[in-house]
Order: sequence, then C-alpha cells, then structure tokens
Amino acid sequence: MARTATINRKTAETEISLELNIDGSGQSDISTGVGFFDHMLELFAKHGALDLTIKCNGDLHVDQHHTVEDVGICLGQAIKEALGDKTGIYRYGHFTLPMEETLVTIALDLSGRYAMVFNAEFPTDKIGEFDSELVEDFWQAMAANALCNFHVILHHGRNSHHISEAIFKGTARALRMATAADGRLTGIPSTKGSL
Repeated sequence: MARTATINRKTAETEISLELNIDGSGQSDISTGVGFFDHMLELFAKHGALDLTIKCNGDLHVDQHHTVEDVGICLGQAIKEALGDKTGIYRYGHFTLPMEETLVTIALDLSGRYAMVFNAEFPTDKIGEFDSELVEDFWQAMAANALCNFHVILHHGRNSHHISEAIFKGTARALRMATAADGRLTGIPSTKGSL
C-alpha cells in the first residue's frame, strides 16, 4: 500500500499544496517564498528519503510566520494521513546528528498523542533574513498535527544555521527510522491495539 498524502489548505494568510511519499527517494520540489526555509525542507526530504512537493503562497508582506507555521501544519497532517493506522512500523525513532560544531539529538514517537520538548536555543535572532524562532514554531505545528511526541536536544552549537540544519536533518533521520517496516513485530506497535 502506498504511504502517500496530498494536503491542500487555504486560509486568508496562506494557500498551500503539499504532496508526501513516505517511501520516496529524497526528491523534493519546494517553493514557499522563504529561501532558507526551502533549503531546510529540501534537506529534510533528502535525509528522510521522502518525496516532498510543497507550493505555498503566503502573506510574506506581513512576515514569514504564517507561511512557516502553516507548512508545518500541512506536513504534520500529511505524515498522519500517509501512515494510516501505523501497522508494521517501528513507531519510535531517534538520531544524534553532528553538524560541524553542532550536535543535536532528536527523538520521536508516532504515538497518536502530541507532546513536544524543544531544548534548543539559537545564538542569533536571524539566520540571514529568516527568524530563528520560526524553527521551533514549524516543528511545533508539525508535531501537533502529526500527533507525535517530539523531543529536540541541542547538546552544543555556535552557529544558528548549523543548529537549524542539524534539527531538520536529525528529524528526517529519526522519522525515517520510526516509519520503517519492523520485520519482527507485526500489526500495530502498541499493546492498546491502536495508535
């Protein structure tokens, strides 16, 4: 069964179309109008071995917040939809990723319940023209809509670009682990019988 999803979302602030294939090959076609954000999403697709297409027309004349947060909402919805009842997956994923002087650990549980702990501070308010705080806002929106537990720990890091990149790459790798087929356990990975 194909693990894919298509999400279309239109509000007064953004219009987004997103296509996701969990079992892709890292191909992406991203256009949000926010260059740094596009770069992070391309890294996410590549390291998650996901196929990801995102087109967003947002109110960038206001700021980047609505665009970034709303794409996070759509990505979370797509992950949830593509995984269905989560039969046969590992469910849990984690990855510790070095990015030059930066080291980040990501841990997630595709539990059907939302919780997020984001222990990563950025040394600068901006990454180029991008507001650093939007990294957390994006992942909060994703986790809340994917209904997963999501933990981010920055062990150390000096460069805001590297910290953001490590979070996106680390999350991609953790998600890749969590969504992989578990060859030993069959059915839904919970004693409750559903996630």
